Amino acid sequence: MYKHQTTSLGSRASSPAYVDNFGSSQYVHPSSFRGPSPLPSPANLRTGCLSAAAKRYKFIRKLCHFQQMDFEYAFWQMIYLFISPQKVYRNFHYRKSSKAQFARDDPAFLVLLGVWLCFSSMILGYFLDLSILNFFKFLVYTVFIDCLLVGAGIATAMWVVANKVLMKPNVRGEDVEWGYAFDVHLNAYFPALVILHVVQFFFYHVLISQNWYSATFVGNTLWLIAIGYYVYINFLGYSSLPILHKTRGLLYPLSVLFVIYIVSLICNWNVTHTLINFYHARVHVI
Repeated sequence: MYKHQTTSLGSRASSPAYVDNFGSSQYVHPSSFRGPSPLPSPANLRTGCLSAAAKRYKFIRKLCHFQQMDFEYAFWQMIYLFISPQKVYRNFHYRKSSKAQFARDDPAFLVLLGVWLCFSSMILGYFLDLSILNFFKFLVYTVFIDCLLVGAGIATAMWVVANKVLMKPNVRGEDVEWGYAFDVHLNAYFPALVILHVVQFFFYHVLISQNWYSATFVGNTLWLIAIGYYVYINFLGYSSLPILHKTRGLLYPLSVLFVIYIVSLICNWNVTHTLINFYHARVHVI
């Protein structure tokens, strides 16, 4: 009996749940041996999710502190929007699991996009032969109307469609954040911006500005690629959410886009010429 009791006490003392204190064994919970984890708890276990107002406050607060922004990660996202946009949305899932939100909580991408808008507007202003005053008018219109105001309208429409039409019927207590819908727009807008405002205008004076049929073909093809890529990245943004279904319908505009492209070629309608005339008109109206 004595031998059996010794063995039992020995096995208890060797267990991490017991601490021997001068011959007496005292139970200690195993979690007390582990330090605090540096990682946040998974989103499905977290109870303190931020409200929409708190998320906006956090985003705006970071916007005023450049040292808190991760510009390296934002630049990586911009590169991979051209190389492999699926990887960009995969990182949105990582944010959901760690911070309980899909939308960006770092405004670095928006700031870098603003820098790109200034750079592309300078290139476009040079080709349009704008004065300094007209250039600043054009820049304000491009940033606040084309990117932010129109983008907010598109994001709101997609936010409603995602939550009212594309949401799976068995999903409870989750929805698509408006901030995520706006992030999807920014992701899709950046490649289109580079193609239309930078790449296209390197060929403008050489080819696209002419009245040739080849000028119409090259210019309109660049428009087809830019808008098609916008639609595709927009589709990837919503198809990557597990709470949505029937997202393939977001690719249907590609068929309409291709029909418009064919009609423009048949009619020899140079979309870039129309864009240039529109830019000139609105700069002089402002």
